[in-house]
Amino acid sequence: MDAAGKDGVIKHVMSGINPQGCQVFSFKAPTNEDLDHDFLWRCMKYLPERGRIGIFNRSYYEETLIVRVHENILNNQKLPEKLVTKHIWDERFQDIRNFEKYLIRNGVIIRKFFLHVSKEEQKKRFLERIDNPQKNWKFSSADVKERGHWNEYMKAYEDMI
Repeated sequence: MDAAGKDGVIKHVMSGINPQGCQVFSFKAPTNEDLDHDFLWRCMKYLPERGRIGIFNRSYYEETLIVRVHENILNNQKLPEKLVTKHIWDERFQDIRNFEKYLIRNGVIIRKFFLHVSKEEQKKRFLERIDNPQKNWKFSSADVKERGHWNEYMKAYEDMI
């Protein structure tokens, strides 16, 4: 979730790890190249080599959250119409489970963390970002716009989890 402290948690938890063996990938809005592929592709291409730690700051789970809340993103994914049904989210959940089973069968250890903050705490953190000049860079007006979809996101999180 926005303002949940993902970057800070990654920095803190991984502080005792040799950075040479660790890779962090942050996923933003999909590129045109990403949209030319299936929804798992952009994460697959960043899977770490054996013996390395890969951290995904956001991941393919975004496809069951942001894309679900903002249907226009789904429309940009160039899917054949017959695949965009009322079952698409359950199908994507199944695809994710199958993908993770595949990774596990190939020796990948997966740890998933969901950082949740209340709506009140998120507001407090956004206001801190505005009030503190050292945190201004973290604030985006898009964050406020997304808060307007809070209930839709909570429903999507509940279905996903």
